Amino acid sequence: MTSDQTDYSASTAAKWECLAEAITYALDIHAAQRRKGAETPYIGHLLAVASLVLEHGGDEEQAMAGVLHDAIEDQGADQEAIITARFGVRVAAIVRGCTDADTLPKPPWRARKEAYIAHLETAGADVLLVSCADKLHNARAILTDQESHGPAVFERFTAGREGTLWYYGSLAEAFTRLLPGALSRELAQTVRRLTVAG
Repeated sequence: MTSDQTDYSASTAAKWECLAEAITYALDIHAAQRRKGAETPYIGHLLAVASLVLEHGGDEEQAMAGVLHDAIEDQGADQEAIITARFGVRVAAIVRGCTDADTLPKPPWRARKEAYIAHLETAGADVLLVSCADKLHNARAILTDQESHGPAVFERFTAGREGTLWYYGSLAEAFTRLLPGALSRELAQTVRRLTVAG
């Protein structure tokens, strides 16, 4: 092995070690959470988002943000400083960009979702990638549950069926424009299936 190969191997390993640390941190802060209306451990969603990010060309910092994307929203605004210190400014900025509220109680649902959709118009590529991966995995999960349990699945959501479909339809439209490609196409297709299946 040449010195160049050794240097590359060491730097690559260091990058993945940082991702492993982010996964461990996510496990620590989300350990008690379950998916809404299900017994599925929440960490499964976070790992799936990181996986989608990597599958669609993301780098290790974007994947770290994928696994941490709900840290501020679910665990409080103080998480931003912790993530910055432990994982860097870029990762923290992506997580912030994926956050629709950092206070409890959260602002009213509709206003919060409208603000999040509007914010996507000026979000950078990092945030769009991680956010779209998050929304795709959520939409997939809703579709799977709808196919298994029928329209009752929407009872677990604050906005019910109509509001949930409005939100995901609006997200699909925004990502189709702002992040054209396979990820946003799959989100749009999944939302169409959700709408038809209902």
